[in-house]
Amino acid sequence: MSHASLPEIPLPTKGMPLHVKVLIGFVAGAVLGLFAHFVAPGSPLVMGLVGYVAQPIGQLFLALLFMLVLPLMFSALVLGVAELGDVASLGKLGWRTLIYTAVVTLIAVGIGLLMVNLIGPGHGLDRGMLDQAMAQGAQKAGEIAATGQQLDFMKMLLGIVPKNVLAAAVDDKQKLGVMFFALMIGIGLVMTPSPATQAFKHAIQGLFEICMRLIGMIIKMAPYAVSCLMFALCAQFGWELLLVLGKFAFTVVAAIAVHMFIVLPLWVKFMGGMSPRAFFRGSQEALLTAFATASSTGTLPVTLRVAEQNLKLPRKVSRFVLTVGASANHHGTALFEGITVLFLAQAFGVELTLAHQVMVLGLCLLGGIGTAGVPAGSLPVIAMICAVLGIPAEGVGIILGVDRFLDMCRTSLNVTGDLATAVVVANRTRDITEGEIGELPVEGVPEAAS
Repeated sequence: MSHASLPEIPLPTKGMPLHVKVLIGFVAGAVLGLFAHFVAPGSPLVMGLVGYVAQPIGQLFLALLFMLVLPLMFSALVLGVAELGDVASLGKLGWRTLIYTAVVTLIAVGIGLLMVNLIGPGHGLDRGMLDQAMAQGAQKAGEIAATGQQLDFMKMLLGIVPKNVLAAAVDDKQKLGVMFFALMIGIGLVMTPSPATQAFKHAIQGLFEICMRLIGMIIKMAPYAVSCLMFALCAQFGWELLLVLGKFAFTVVAAIAVHMFIVLPLWVKFMGGMSPRAFFRGSQEALLTAFATASSTGTLPVTLRVAEQNLKLPRKVSRFVLTVGASANHHGTALFEGITVLFLAQAFGVELTLAHQVMVLGLCLLGGIGTAGVPAGSLPVIAMICAVLGIPAEGVGIILGVDRFLDMCRTSLNVTGDLATAVVVANRTRDITEGEIGELPVEGVPEAAS
């Protein structure tokens, strides 16, 4: 099959760019939500707007995206592997993706552990306040703790190979199983060149193009959906979202900012050969969508599109790295898990030695891979790590009040990390992608991302 270019997404050709509309919708929703919370907090009118207008519109947008995520992930990964042309190229691409992901994720967790040790957000917290915070989310915290106690890293690793692909497809926690199945189908296509497999490959290409076309239609809703999601969030919580446990929230946001705006730009510049300015300008639509939806998986359609159309990444790399990354490359999630575990240890007076913190580093690396790319997907993993270290797993109830906002922040870092990894892998595997349409934006030429 020829390397057909990605089908053009039907976007407005005139007027305001979509990412600017998304940004305006984001700001407008947040301002209106904060105003509603300030003027009439908890009033029937405000709660009615949230429950019957804003949330349903936002959830409808997310549902439409999630509806297409599974066929998109499957078709993108199958094509990404099949277009490599040989198993040796797949091995080179796969190993480099794995190594780069592990290295940068470990750096992210290390930054998080360093920040939480320096700031100490859990030290000196009033036990009465802790009990009150836990009581407010007692039921949900109990459910999360129970789920966390049932998790097992060995089972998670073995679960990558699904016994039942259909069962894995309907379980958000088993998306890696679907990715493994798609990987095997792609390898099978590479190793079985025949007219029948070529016809199957054409069919998979058709499925991918249909998904991208439908996503192009759905994504036009993004400015309105983002506005509604932000209105619902701010109208319910207001500034209290940041004031409650503000020191913990500050620690998480500061660590995310260091990794996103210092580590990843250096990574992209020196390992990826791309201007950080061009990288962020080309990625901003995906980052805003990730922040509003708090879902790496739900943002995947937008991430794939900006990688190929804005950042001009080779299809072979973007489809493989980003599809796998949406399920397994969670820099922000791993960083957040490390900070939260140490915060809870500080809050409950559990002393963690250097050896314990190194164990947390490794567990968070594995947890970042095994975490479902959906809102609040990291909480059961945190509960499991707490149980391993002797920290009360129900303590996750303390952070529930600020988790939604922090989930949005760490998801933005997850998606940024996915795109940064794709840029680096593309630059380091030019021998595999040589001759493919589209060049990487180079240093000093930020216009390449437009």
